[in-house]
Amino acid sequence: MKKIILFVTLFLSINVNAQKFEGLAKTPPMGWNSWNRFTCNVNEKLIREAAEAMVSSGMKDAGYIYINIDDCWQGKRDSLGFIHPDPTRFPSGMKALSDYIHSLGLKFGIYTDEGWMTCGGKPGSRGHEYQDAMTYAKWGVDYLKDDYCYTDYLNPEGAYLTMRNALYATGRPIVYSICMWGNGCEVWAKEVGHLWRTTGDIHPTFDATPTKGDESPLGVLQILDKQKDLRKYAGPDHWNDPDMLEVGNGMSVNEDRAHFSMWCMLAAPLIAGNDLFNMNKETSEILLNKEAIAVDQDTLGIEGFLYSSKGDVEIWAKPLSDGDWAICFLNRGTKQEEVNYSWKQNEIIDTLTHREMNFTIENYKIRDLWQHKEIGTTEKDFNALILSHDVVLLRLKLLR
Repeated sequence: MKKIILFVTLFLSINVNAQKFEGLAKTPPMGWNSWNRFTCNVNEKLIREAAEAMVSSGMKDAGYIYINIDDCWQGKRDSLGFIHPDPTRFPSGMKALSDYIHSLGLKFGIYTDEGWMTCGGKPGSRGHEYQDAMTYAKWGVDYLKDDYCYTDYLNPEGAYLTMRNALYATGRPIVYSICMWGNGCEVWAKEVGHLWRTTGDIHPTFDATPTKGDESPLGVLQILDKQKDLRKYAGPDHWNDPDMLEVGNGMSVNEDRAHFSMWCMLAAPLIAGNDLFNMNKETSEILLNKEAIAVDQDTLGIEGFLYSSKGDVEIWAKPLSDGDWAICFLNRGTKQEEVNYSWKQNEIIDTLTHREMNFTIENYKIRDLWQHKEIGTTEKDFNALILSHDVVLLRLKLLR
C-alpha cells in the first residue's frame, strides 16, 4: 500500500509541475515531413535517403533541420503496452534511424494520435501517453506531431495536456506539434504546444473547388482565408500552423512561389512535403530562398496581416526586426494584374503591435526578394505586373 501511495504522490507531483519545454521554437520550426508526398508509404530507406537529400540539396544549410515521419510507421504494442515500429518497414528500429539522422546534424520527428487509432488506422496514444513519451525519448525523438483522429468524446485540451506532461516528465526536450485542425485550439494551445494546426489538411492546389456539402479540399487560398484573427495567438515558441508546404507537389511555379511567400508572411512553420530526391530547379530555388526564409524566421515573431485588397490583389504587411517591414502583393486571380501603388498615400498601421509606416515623413529602401535586387525607394510609386496566382515579395528598410 505504501508503494502505491508513493507512486500516486510522485505521479501527481509530476503533473502539477509539468509544462512544455521552453525555447525550442523561438522561430517557426523548419524541416520536412513524409505525409504530403508519400502518405503511408514510409520505410527506413526512404527516411534515411530523405535525411541525406536534406543535406546534399542545401536545405539543411538554409535552416531545415527536422526530418519527420508522419503516420503509418507504427507496428504493434507489446504485452506491456509499449509501441514498436513496423518491423518490416523499419527493421533496424527507430533508435538506429534517429542516431543516423542526428549524425547528419539533423533532428528527428515522429507522429502519433490522441485517439485509439491514428488517422491511418495504426495504434494511437490514448491511454499510453506516458509509455509513448518514454519510448520517444529513448529513441531520441526531437519533434512530435500529435493528431486527433478516433478520439470519440475526448476533451482535446485535457488530452493534449496529458501528452505535454508526459513529454516533460521524460526530461528530453521535444517540440510538440498539436494537430487538431483548428477548432478553437489556439485559445489554449500556447501553454501546451509549440505549434498548432489552424485548419484541416492542405491539398496541392492553389484555389480549391469545394466538394458539395463539405469544406474540403483546402487549397492555399482557402487556408489563407482561415487565418483571419489568429495572429494575436502566435509568437516565439507558440506558432499558428496553417499546415505543411505543398511546394513541388504539382502546382505551377507561380503558385508554389505565392504559397511559400504567404507562409513566410504568416510566420508559419516551414515543413516541406515534397520529393527531396527529385527536386527540379524551380522547386529548389523557392525552398532555398534565404531572403524569403528570413521573413519567416524573423526574431520578432510577428505574424503578417492583410492590409488591403482591391479586386484580386491583396497587400499583406509584416513587421520585422530592426524597423524593417515585409510587404507582399498577392494576385489571387486567374489573370495577370497591373499594380500602381502610391506609398505616400497609404500609411500602414499594425493595430496589434502599434508599428506603423508613414511614407510622407519616412523613406524606405525596397528590395525584391524573388528578384534578389534593390528596386528603388518609397519616394516613388511602386509599379509591377503580377502574374496569375503569383506574388511580389518586398523587404522595406528605413533610410535613416
